[in-house]
Amino acid sequence: MSWGTAGPFIEMIDDTHIEKLLARIPDLEEQMAEPDTATNPGKLQTLVREHAALKKMGEKAANYYRAKKTVHEHKELLNSDESDDELRDIAQTELEELESELPRYEDDLLMALLPPDTDENRNAIMEIRAGTGGDEAALFAADLYRMYTHYAENKNWKIDLVDASPSAIGGYKEIVFSVGGEDVYRDLRYESGGHRVQRVPVTESSGRIHTSAATVAVFPEAEPEDDIDIPADEVRVDIFRSSGPGGQSVNTTDSAVRMTHVPTGIVVQCQDEKSQHRNKEKAMKVLKARILDMKRREEAQEQGQKRRALIGSGDRSERVRTYNFPQNRLTDHRVNLTLYSLDRIMEGDLNELTNALRAQDMEIRIGEELESLVAGSE
Repeated sequence: MSWGTAGPFIEMIDDTHIEKLLARIPDLEEQMAEPDTATNPGKLQTLVREHAALKKMGEKAANYYRAKKTVHEHKELLNSDESDDELRDIAQTELEELESELPRYEDDLLMALLPPDTDENRNAIMEIRAGTGGDEAALFAADLYRMYTHYAENKNWKIDLVDASPSAIGGYKEIVFSVGGEDVYRDLRYESGGHRVQRVPVTESSGRIHTSAATVAVFPEAEPEDDIDIPADEVRVDIFRSSGPGGQSVNTTDSAVRMTHVPTGIVVQCQDEKSQHRNKEKAMKVLKARILDMKRREEAQEQGQKRRALIGSGDRSERVRTYNFPQNRLTDHRVNLTLYSLDRIMEGDLNELTNALRAQDMEIRIGEELESLVAGSE
């Protein structure tokens, strides 16, 4: 992101507000040490996250106030009649460096003061579906899955296949999988939406470029603190013989599972494992993630909350990205970013793209926080 977003607004943050926040650290440490907390994983995780966020905020605040104090001292030195020319030259040089760094410290502190995003460290459920374009769209869906698989390998994440519907020529009509590891949802949340591809299909004999599409949805996995309780009588479970890509041994038993959540109509299925029990576990994980997403959407709508434009919301209708193979070009339409390295991106090199999306999303969050601060001061 571009430094200096916080700039004139950082002074609106009262020092006592930061002191009050930091004063919670000892209290959190006491709560984490209580015997009852150790037996409540959800509560412990919540406390640990808040404690880590406050410790980080304290470090950012210390860096900012230290830099601000040093800038003030150097300005006093420059204005002092007791300073000689050589000392003024040194102070002026150091002051210029400090003033160029101060906006970064300002933004770092403001970002640390933002309400914690508890989803960032979660695992994710991803769904890729072939859109318009027939067989070519199914092949593109398979290419996207391969791209995310390579990206996950680069990040030391684990991909676990949940369900897949292969197409006749080797692609996927739909594929569902989970991704586990550090900061998974933080980076993958921006993948939700419509992905358009422009290339010559393998089935095209005349060499004409075709346009087809696939859609991606990303959901954070539900965790104990979300309190997603699904009564057994609200779920219809159907068992059937697998026809998925799990290998010949998968097809010998009725192990595939389809779950229908009756109140919402959400349907998920898993047929990747030989074990019916494991397929039930995977399907339930996806079902809880889908219900959590629906619950959050409804709450946001009721409260009139704005949804940040870049955050993956599961909305498949919005076109977010275009992959142009003849020109080796990828364009992300949300951040107006064009990269001529599509070959590397399809091999999982998504870092530059992800960093740009995260940076702009952070600017949006900072802007919303500043609006809140301004509104609160009026």
